Amino acid sequence: MVDFRRCVAALLALAVTAPLTACGDDDKPAYADPAVTSSAGPAPSAVPESTTTPAAPATLTVTPAAGKKNVPTSAEIGLKVSNGEVTSVKLTDSKGKAVAGKLREDGSAWVPAKTLKNSEKYRAEVTATGAGGATTTAKTTFTTMGDAAHHTGTGLYLFDDHTYGVAMPVVVEFRPGIKKADRAAVQRRMFVETAPAQPGTWSWTSSGTQAYYRAPEFWQPGTKISVRIAIGGLPTGKGLYGDRDRAATAKIGRRFEMKVDNKTKKMTVLKDGTTVRTMPVSLGKHSTPSSSGTMVIIEKMSHTVFDTTDTDPVNGYKTPIDYAQRLTWSGQYIHSAPWSTGAQGHRNVSHGCVNVSPSNARWLFDKTLVGDPVTVKGTEDKLEYGNGWTPWNVSWEKFAAGSALPVPAGLG
Repeated sequence: MVDFRRCVAALLALAVTAPLTACGDDDKPAYADPAVTSSAGPAPSAVPESTTTPAAPATLTVTPAAGKKNVPTSAEIGLKVSNGEVTSVKLTDSKGKAVAGKLREDGSAWVPAKTLKNSEKYRAEVTATGAGGATTTAKTTFTTMGDAAHHTGTGLYLFDDHTYGVAMPVVVEFRPGIKKADRAAVQRRMFVETAPAQPGTWSWTSSGTQAYYRAPEFWQPGTKISVRIAIGGLPTGKGLYGDRDRAATAKIGRRFEMKVDNKTKKMTVLKDGTTVRTMPVSLGKHSTPSSSGTMVIIEKMSHTVFDTTDTDPVNGYKTPIDYAQRLTWSGQYIHSAPWSTGAQGHRNVSHGCVNVSPSNARWLFDKTLVGDPVTVKGTEDKLEYGNGWTPWNVSWEKFAAGSALPVPAGLG
């Protein structure tokens, strides 16, 4: 006898399970087609397509232009890059010899470490790397000019392996002076590095014959100063070119200061902020007053002769001097004056110099460095800017105003 209940149950089971197996595909997952649905519910959502935009490649332009001739020997490899950064610069001469150099801080150019050769062909290859890691390379060749017929003479008052006082400015001299229109280009080639790092700027004298570099405050004792005046072959205006590069690396010593007060007729000497000696002085008499202001010791001579007979044959004098330390170009010194020891500390009898006794003069001479600051106050005459190394005799704001390039706000 047939069990109808079992047959019905079997048919119902086939009706339920058949659709689930009939629509399957052994080669594809069920969610491959987003239009397929089943009694089990809607199909899972499809994986979205990527919408990430590929990083744009770096673009790179270099100068001098390919094939350019008569390029100044001060040439830099100019760089203009977008969507990346310069990662390699190679410069070689006609013999394939590599030229050393480094990037400017702002990345605008690569500066050779020394003046290029005259009438030489150079090849530059620059590589920039984009955000995605892809590289772009640009190449150029150029030929430098022959030796210029007319030059601007230069001088650097800083010497290798010397130790200077904390007020030592970096002083550069130009002959003839640099005109205002040409100073920015020249200043861009005057490099100063300090360790530890201290901000600073250049400032030009009105004649353009000198430029000073200083920080907002005196240098920190122990500072290392490296200077490169890279104007060899640089156009300096009116058909002139810089005569040569000049460079030096020097050190700043301890902090040693001399402060002279006309009211008390005394000099106070400080080392690292502590008074180490006080001595009587005699300054310039009324007809030849000493200058008030902040000066710097420019040079030291253990023995010399002051001779003013050439400029004043009638009232001039010729006198041997010991322990002379120059403060101004006009002839003011700190020096030994045995003839005025009775006046020292009481009245002024000199021709503008700071007179001290022989023993005090020798003690000072043995302690001081070129670049040590000397401040005189209370006299009838004010120090003229440029009469000596005078960049500390003005405020930082006034000093920075003499820069031919913008000085960052708040640097002082």
